This record gives sequence, C-alpha cells and structure tokens, in this order.
Amino acid sequence: MLMFRAHLTLAGFNFGAGISTTNAPKEKVECVVIGAGVVGLAVARELSIRGKEVLVVDSAPTFGTGTSSRNSEVIHAGIYYPPNSFKALFCVKGRKLLYRFCSEHGVPHKQIGKLIVATGASEIPQLNHLLNCGIENGVEGLRMLEASEAMRMEPELQCVKALLSPASGIVDTHSLMLSLVVCISIFLEPVITGNIIQGEAESNRTTFSYNTTIIGGELEGHQMFLYASESKDLGNWDGRTSLHPDLILIPKVVVNSTGLSAPALAKRVQGLHHGAIPPSYYARGCYFTLSNTRVPPFKRLIYPIPEEGGLGVHVTLDLDGQVKFGPDVEWITGVDDISSFLNKFDYTVKTDRAERFYPEIRKYFPNLKDGSLEPGYAGIRPKLSGPGQAPFDFVIQGEDTHGVPGLVNLFGIESPGLTSSMAIAEYVASRF
Repeated sequence: MLMFRAHLTLAGFNFGAGISTTNAPKEKVECVVIGAGVVGLAVARELSIRGKEVLVVDSAPTFGTGTSSRNSEVIHAGIYYPPNSFKALFCVKGRKLLYRFCSEHGVPHKQIGKLIVATGASEIPQLNHLLNCGIENGVEGLRMLEASEAMRMEPELQCVKALLSPASGIVDTHSLMLSLVVCISIFLEPVITGNIIQGEAESNRTTFSYNTTIIGGELEGHQMFLYASESKDLGNWDGRTSLHPDLILIPKVVVNSTGLSAPALAKRVQGLHHGAIPPSYYARGCYFTLSNTRVPPFKRLIYPIPEEGGLGVHVTLDLDGQVKFGPDVEWITGVDDISSFLNKFDYTVKTDRAERFYPEIRKYFPNLKDGSLEPGYAGIRPKLSGPGQAPFDFVIQGEDTHGVPGLVNLFGIESPGLTSSMAIAEYVASRF
C-alpha cells in the first residue's frame, strides 16, 4: 500500500487530513495531458508526433465538452492582440497551421473574411489602431474601407468605416477535435478498469481516459505524482469524507490544459510555488440565433469595436449558413473548484437576455426585426483579468516559474485559443 499526505483542498474543504492510506495502483507514464479540449488534443498530437507516449485525461465522458465546444468557431487573423504577445504570435502562426490541418484532414472550414466596423465617428481611431496592430502582427491583406465600399459588400450593414480581414474564417470545432483524436489514437481492445479507460493506441501510442478527474498532485524530490479519481465520486462528494485516488500516475511530463479549472488544479499540486498561479476570473457569454431567415443577411463575419472582456456582440456564420449573434459579457463570481473541475457551470441562455442584444446588433444591422432572436448556447471564458482590468496574455508556465520539473501550466487560454491551438502545442512540445 502507498502512504501519502493528502493536504489537498477543494473549495475550502479537505480532500483528506493527515496520513491517508490507499490501495490505489501506481502507473508510470511518459506524458500526461490533462484536458481533452482543442488545445489539449493539439498538445497530445504534437507530443505523439515527437515520439512521446501520451495519456490524455478528462473529467467528462468525451472530448471537448467545455470552452472548446461553446465558442464562436471563428478562425481569427491575429488583429486584436499586442505585438509580440503570445496571443499575437500564436494566433498568426496557429491560423496558418489550422487552415493547413483542416485542408489536409478534410475538416469542414471556410475562409469567409471579416469586417470590423465603426458605427460612429468616435470609433474610427480604434479601428485605425486595430489596423496598425494587425499589420505589426503580420496579418495579411488588411484593408480599411470607406462606408460605401463596405456596405456594397454587405448591403444589410450600416457603418461609417470598416476594416476588412480576408484571412478570418470559420471551422467546425467538433469535426476538428474528432480529427485530432483520430490522428493521435485509434483504440484497440479498450478495457475499463474501474473508471480508468485504457486502450492501446495503434499509431502514436496515445491513450485516453475519460470520466477521470485529476484531483491534485505532489512533488517528492524531482518526481511528480498525480492523483486520479472517478469523476462520479467527485461529483457525489459530500465535502467532508476523505477522497482517495483510484490511480496514482507517475509521469515525466504533465501539461495542465484544463481551461476553466487550470488555476484551481495548479493550487492542488503540493510543492508548486503558489505565488506563480494567477487569479482566475470567469465571464459567461451567451449566443442567440437568427430565426425565420432563409437567406443569411451577411456573407462575412461582422464584428463591432471590442468591448471590455470580449470582442463585442458580433455576427458569426456556421458552415450550414445559420447566423449567430454573440457573445456578450457577464462576469460571474462564486465559482467553486468542484464546478470548474467537473464543468458544472450554468450554461442557461435566458430568453429575456435578448433585449440587451437588439440595440447592440442594430448599431450595425438596423433591419434586425423584433422577435427574431432565439436563445442559442452559452460559454464560459477562462480569464486572467477581471472587470475594469486590462486584458491578459496567455500564460504558459514551466519549471523555471513554478518549480515543478516536467510540468507546464496553461492559464487563461481563452480566445484566440482555438486558432492558436496548434502553435501553442508546438511551443509546449518543444520544451521537452
């Protein structure tokens, strides 16, 4: 039996106290990627391409159930982000990698372009700033349009000036993630031992373990131990009784790509310098769909000037031609670690929230009819800056920052995380 100290806490409760005894089996693994969202899958693919054995762990029953499946599905060009920031560098590089991957693997996508619009004279300086920022970031094809040209391109549009981004596009995120899964692992004779799903990958030696939550870790000397439990046990936990892991993983490399729960998980790693963990904030964004419209009013993505916490309520088209508006920004507080670990967020889109959408959308789409917006879906952004604070860059931490050998923490991977995913993966994998 393995003896270990469990000083792990979750939402103020103890997982266990003092010395805990467990009969949990131990398993040595080369690389563990925690989180099977689009970034985690891209990291697992890149590690496997480089010859590593990879275990991907996710608390959900399948891949991509969090932020990766609740976004605008936009391939961003790289306009909005400060030059030389991770967001700028990874978005521009990741966009090219993503388009190439989608083309080579038959992932549905389309480079439809985007117009960022100024609806009043006071917004034109911000539009000029975005143009200059995009050019400095290396975004190709950017062009400022007078109102007449922009409205000839999009007759339903109203604006005083617009910035054209031909490199922007859309992608079917589920198909993208499914393609990544197929690329890195084809299961043969899967065996369920307790809750740990084990499979032998045919090609790149990658295994997936769903319904499995990493509840914490511990550094002993230079060796890291990860504690894995069945998600259902965590979901039914009363907050008082001790939690014992079902499996103890002994990895050489760990990538914390858990998105919404990345900071909370990092705090559960004993031996990690907690002063290096940034504060976490959560912003819910709702989407509404346009109903009773046979022909979409726009052919391109239409974005207003960015707002605090997001890029504004914009027009997104999916590959079936459905028109979506969103997301808005609703800051949420009181998120406990159980909720972030198991994605127990409130994703309800209330019908009356549409009343906030109509005036914002009509600034650039004045012909929007009353009653034409229907509730769509909502997502949660894993942010590192809160209300009134300047936007924060992606944070990618290694041993030099937090002191744990072999561990990489990915914090604040919000937009443009989807577009940046393969560039982030290359950066992370190159560290090992």
